[in-house]
Amino acid sequence: MKNNFQFVLVKPQIGENIGAAARSIKNFGFSKIIIIEPRDGWPNEKAKATSVGASDVLDKAKIFYNTKAALKKFNIVFAFSARKRDINKRFISLEDFTRILKKKKDLNIGLMFGPEASGLSNADLSYSNYVVTIPSSDNFRSLNLSHSIAIVAFEIYKLLRKKKSEKKTKFNIAKKAEINKVLDLLFKYLDNKNFFSPLQKKNSMIKNINNFFYRILPSDKELRILSSIFASLAKNKKKKDN
Repeated sequence: MKNNFQFVLVKPQIGENIGAAARSIKNFGFSKIIIIEPRDGWPNEKAKATSVGASDVLDKAKIFYNTKAALKKFNIVFAFSARKRDINKRFISLEDFTRILKKKKDLNIGLMFGPEASGLSNADLSYSNYVVTIPSSDNFRSLNLSHSIAIVAFEIYKLLRKKKSEKKTKFNIAKKAEINKVLDLLFKYLDNKNFFSPLQKKNSMIKNINNFFYRILPSDKELRILSSIFASLAKNKKKKDN
């Protein structure tokens, strides 16, 4: 997944929240932030002080004074809101959000968050493709700006990390013919040791061994190791016999 994610803060009111948002973004490996109409102007010393080790995110922040212009380069825009609005938009859950991201590759994606006091306006929401609701207690649904951003950044981070992990752990599963060779060798050594006793149980025992090996989906490398182990055990047995 090579999505280009940018966090869009619409009319943020408190400098400290902007700084904390920058920290959350950097915590999970992101660096691009757009700020639209910051109430106290820009640059903001309080935002800089709160950002601590993420001041570089704020240094590269793009400042706009028009939502439409700020969003023009994105292919998809997700807006985040704590409550549903009476507008013709598709409202989705956080789970739906991550499922959509899995299918949308190589796109520029905007993640839009509203001001602390009122959230995104209907006019701002009109520029989005989806409106995402972060689940929270019915008794207190409002989330701090930086907390909302941290939750969303973490969900994307998990998704990207999972994709990366899947690529790293990918290996070639051995063909059945290779498993057959290893099992033939194993059964030969077991026969030599009179393992299948009494003989009337041999077929049943072989079936159980087959069930185990064919269930575990071994790789070619793992089969080679098993073959070496079986051969080594057989050699040790012959030495003792001599």
